[in-house]
Amino acid sequence: MTKFTDIKDLSTAELTAKEQEYRQELFNLRFQLATGQLENTARIKAVRKDIARVKTALRNQEA
Repeated sequence: MTKFTDIKDLSTAELTAKEQEYRQELFNLRFQLATGQLENTARIKAVRKDIARVKTALRNQEA
């Protein structure tokens, strides 16, 4: 899990790349969940929160 203080200092391009990375990880986690291979289900919630942090940082940079 990433802290917001680490995220807010990144550039817009880095934030966009980070969001893509988290979305890909979330997709993979959901795929593992569907196939019964996922052991740590709490990771899905953590990745969703990381995506929200990145989107918040992006929104703050727009303002």
